[in-house]
Amino acid sequence: MPLLDTVVGSLDVHASLTALTSLTADASSTADPAGLLPARQQMALSLGWHIILACFGVAFPTIILAMHWRGVYREDADALRLARRWSKVSAVLFAIGAVSGTVLSFEMGLLWPGLMGTFGDVLGLPFAFEGLAFFLEAIFIGLYLYGWDRMKPKVHLLMLVPMAITGVVGTFCVLAVNAWMNEPTGFDIVDGEVTNIQPWAAFFNDRVWLQFGHMWVATFMVAGFCIAAVYAVGMLKGRRDRHHRLGFIVPFVFASVAAISQPVVGHFLGAELAEIQPSKLAAMELATTSESPSPMTLGGYVNSDGEKVGAIEIPYLGSIIAMESLSEPVPSLDEFAEEDLPPVNLTHWSFQIMIGLGMLLMGLALIFWFARWRKWDLLDTDRATSRWFLRIMAFSGIAAIAAMETGWITTEVGRQPWIVYGVMRTPEAAGDNSGLWWLYWITVVVYTLMTIGAIVVLRSMAKRWRRGDESLPSPYGPELQPSGTDAVDAGAEKAAGR
Repeated sequence: MPLLDTVVGSLDVHASLTALTSLTADASSTADPAGLLPARQQMALSLGWHIILACFGVAFPTIILAMHWRGVYREDADALRLARRWSKVSAVLFAIGAVSGTVLSFEMGLLWPGLMGTFGDVLGLPFAFEGLAFFLEAIFIGLYLYGWDRMKPKVHLLMLVPMAITGVVGTFCVLAVNAWMNEPTGFDIVDGEVTNIQPWAAFFNDRVWLQFGHMWVATFMVAGFCIAAVYAVGMLKGRRDRHHRLGFIVPFVFASVAAISQPVVGHFLGAELAEIQPSKLAAMELATTSESPSPMTLGGYVNSDGEKVGAIEIPYLGSIIAMESLSEPVPSLDEFAEEDLPPVNLTHWSFQIMIGLGMLLMGLALIFWFARWRKWDLLDTDRATSRWFLRIMAFSGIAAIAAMETGWITTEVGRQPWIVYGVMRTPEAAGDNSGLWWLYWITVVVYTLMTIGAIVVLRSMAKRWRRGDESLPSPYGPELQPSGTDAVDAGAEKAAGR
C-alpha cells in the first residue's frame, strides 16, 4: 500500500499533497530559502555532536549499574571504585549533553519554522515526554552522585534504575519523532489544513519500534567500546592490574552483545525500506537500473551521467539481503524523478561505511570470546597477539562512533528531499533568514570550547585517580578539627613544631 495512503487515510494522495504544498512555497518553482543551508549545517553539527553524548546518557547508567551491583553483591572493592569513578564521568558528560540538548530544543522551531508551524501539534507529545524524562534523569543522577557513603548500599544501587529507564524513555521519544518523519501518520489534510490530529498514533507510529531498537543497541556499542578502549590503552601502557581488566571486561560484554545483535535488528529495519522509502533503498544499494535478481554493490559511485563506476557487484546478494528474495529486484534509481532522489553517493557510502565498521566491531567481539573459550588471554600484554588485539581495541570506540554517525547520515540524507517523507520537502520547512549563519558559527565556537573543556576535565580526573586521589579537596568551608586521641596527637605535633 502506498505510503501516503496510510498518512492521510481515505483522502486522495494527489489532492492531499496539493493541499499541503499550498501552505508553503513550491520548491520546484522558487529558489531555496536563504535559511536552508545554514539550517542544514546547524542541525548536522548539533545532532552529530549531541548524539555521542546521548549514547552515554542511555547506556552508561546500565553499565554502571552492572559494575555497582557486582561491587555490592560480590563485595568487590575494585568494582565499587570503578562504579564511583564512572559516575563522575557520567555526570560530566550529562552536564555537557544538557547544554547541547537544550540548544537542539530551540533549533527545531528556529531553523525549521515550516515543519513546526505545520506539524507542531502532531509532534508535541513526544517532545513533552522527552523533557520530562530528561528532568527525572537529572534528579536521580544527583541522588546517585551524592548518595555515595550516605545511603545504604542496596538503596544507593537502586538509584541507577530510574537513570537507566529515563534514558531509554527519552531516547524513545526522540526516535518517535524521527520515525514519524520517515513514515508520517496520525493526521489528515483537509482543505489545506492539518486536521484530525491523533498524537498517540503519531507517537507510536509503525516505524518507531525497530528504529528505536536499532539506536538503543547502537548506544551500547558506542558507550561499551569507548569505555573498553580507555582500559585497552591503559593495559598497553603497562597497567595490568585487576582494576583495568575489570574496567575492560564489563563494558566489553555490553558492547559485544550489541555488536552481534545489531546486524539482525538493522536487517529487519532495512527490510521495510522497499515499501516505505524505495528511493532511499535504491541509493543505499547504488541500484542504477532494475535487475532480477539484483546484485549487491560494494564501493563505486554514480557519475554525472548517471552511470555506476568502480563498483564490485556480487550476484544475487542484493535481492537476497534487501528484498529477502532470490529474484525480486531492488528498487532502482531510474524509477524516480531526479528531483525526488537523495544525494546518491553520500547515502551509498555512508551506508557501506556503517556496515563495514559494524562488521569489524562484531568480528572483534567474536574473536575475543572465541579466544576466551579456548583459554587464550587476549588481555595478556606479554603476547604479541594480545598487544595487537588491544591496539585495535584502542580505536574501537572511534569506530563505533563513526558507525553510528554514518548510520544517521544514511537515515537523514537518504530521506531527502523530504523532511516529512512524501509530504513536506525540506526547503518548505526552512525559513528565509540568512542571518542563521551567525548562529551556526557561534555554535561551532561554543561546541569547540565544550569539547576542549570536557577533554581537559576528564583527563585531569584520570590523572588524579592514577595518583590515588579519589576526590578533590573542598576549596572552601571551615577547617575540620580532630577529636579524641587524634586531637591529642595533633596538639603534640603542633607543640613539637611539626
